Amino acid sequence: MIDEVVDMLNRAPLTIPTIIPEKAINDIARSLMVLLSDVFALYLKTKNFHWHMSGSHFRDYHLMLDDQSSQIFSMTDAIAERARKLGGATVRSIGQISRFQRIVDNDAEYVKATDMIAELRDDNAALTRNMREVHTLCDGAGDVATASLLENWIDEAEKRTWFLFECGRDA
Repeated sequence: MIDEVVDMLNRAPLTIPTIIPEKAINDIARSLMVLLSDVFALYLKTKNFHWHMSGSHFRDYHLMLDDQSSQIFSMTDAIAERARKLGGATVRSIGQISRFQRIVDNDAEYVKATDMIAELRDDNAALTRNMREVHTLCDGAGDVATASLLENWIDEAEKRTWFLFECGRDA
């Protein structure tokens, strides 16, 4: 997986004037590509659970997951454009996303509402950890622009995790 990302970065270089070292730019762009794959995977899983929600809390969960999926999807363009601004490449296909994603798909025919909520809670917590790792990388390179974007997304992911945690306490 990493070799494919490095190969992509080398095939599509941009020369962007920056004070950020080239190695750091490559590392950050690679991390953003993997992060973008995670965000797309979490978006689709959240929409999947939104579409297939059932049970006594249907309306509340259905609406919450619709709001959360919109928030998650809104990150995608900014992540991809940030990678390009740094001179890196970004994902080009669903196939690449599937190879890079760390958020595990759920293709089950039926998932109980409480299991959906718990799975999304854990996935949002994992996304938060992954974003913190990228933030640390950005801090080390002096990439304050990417770090700033991540700070807002981390806060949003923590809020989603909190809401999902509280919903899961009803069970």
